[in-house]
Amino acid sequence: MLIDPFNPQLELILKAAGSIKKGGIVLFPTRCLYGLGADPFNSEAVDRLFKIKKRPYNKPISVLVKDANDLDILVTHVPSTAKCIMNNFWPGQITIVFEAKNTISVKITAGTGKIGIRLPEHPVAFSLVKEVNGPITGTSANISGKVGCSAISDLDVQLTEKVDILLNAGQLKGGTGSTVIDVTTPFPTILREGSVSAKNIIAALGKSNFIDNNR
Repeated sequence: MLIDPFNPQLELILKAAGSIKKGGIVLFPTRCLYGLGADPFNSEAVDRLFKIKKRPYNKPISVLVKDANDLDILVTHVPSTAKCIMNNFWPGQITIVFEAKNTISVKITAGTGKIGIRLPEHPVAFSLVKEVNGPITGTSANISGKVGCSAISDLDVQLTEKVDILLNAGQLKGGTGSTVIDVTTPFPTILREGSVSAKNIIAALGKSNFIDNNR
């Protein structure tokens, strides 16, 4: 379904959100790449997601939230450093890794006890999470081991034929993905530097409260 990337049609968002609530999988746009949305609390949907992506179960899957209140059902604790990061960079391209609640499937966390969470800024992605009124998976729409795609035409047909709904917002921006920062460590640790630079995060947190594993 063609969807306006700037002003997504409500009827399309409601249809996609309804599918996710019923255990479906939706292919949708984010700022850089297309992603796959499913209910992270629905075990059958999560299993199906892994099978569609041919993703090993030792790789965790991040989730998207509509606001910081969703953290209550996902994480055990929100450190002050995480609050600082959220206040400075959400919505946007930072995925924050928290200690996951024991109610979160080990398939989502890959048995690490941790969960990566992001508040999306793309209008379609944000509208979808908002209408689901709960977290959805935010994994890239690709077969595991292959690159993510910023255009529908580049997506693997093995994947597009198996999702329930495809929201086509045209060519996406592409480029660098989200910066991933772990706040479960004594000092916040950058696991992957992406579109938000370590320099900007250091400026927000203070150099003495920060570890960059990419250096």
